[in-house]
Amino acid sequence: MTRGTEAETPADVETRPLDPELVARVEGLLARGGRRVLGIAGSPGAGKSTLSAAVVAAFPGRAVAVPMDGFHLAQSELERLGRAHRKGAPDTFDAAGFVALLRRLREPVPGETVYAPEYRRDLRNGVAGAIAVPPDVPLVVTEGNYLLLDAAGFAPVAGLLDEAWFVAPDDGVRLERLVARHVRFGKAPDAAHAWSHGPDEANARLVAATAARADVVVREE
Repeated sequence: MTRGTEAETPADVETRPLDPELVARVEGLLARGGRRVLGIAGSPGAGKSTLSAAVVAAFPGRAVAVPMDGFHLAQSELERLGRAHRKGAPDTFDAAGFVALLRRLREPVPGETVYAPEYRRDLRNGVAGAIAVPPDVPLVVTEGNYLLLDAAGFAPVAGLLDEAWFVAPDDGVRLERLVARHVRFGKAPDAAHAWSHGPDEANARLVAATAARADVVVREE
């Protein structure tokens, strides 16, 4: 339905028109009233950020994107734990913190803006309080690899989503994106290829197994 290149920060995300079928699904969510949470899951490099940005652009002033990536453990903590060599695996995130934020977002308090963290690839760390979610915004779009994972502390997430989409591009296209992204953020081409086909691909297989839990599978045209 929708295709694009996954980006790294909100300013870098390429926005493309949202498929009419997906527009209709979002309109259905909003018609239910109150605060709604849409989850967009998929493997590394699938295009989750691009699709999330497309939803927000299609509903200006009515949607805010809150990526799961803001809950990456700090690089220094990953090094302390001995997990830096597989950054991006489920246990390299603060899953409990992400779940707690989703619970706050589902029940907005009048007059209270919720602030969410944002991951910065150039810093290799999350930045606290970077994303403002005003109480009157009816739709929160959250995207990440493990929204539908039933392990590593992520099990409650699916139950906090009003609808879940799974982005499933061609694997060859996805891997090309991933290698290019790693190169863009400082890895040598050989190292980018090794990481994309090593740790990232191990995570991709784990994520792919969760697609059956999604309400919609979004495939490239």
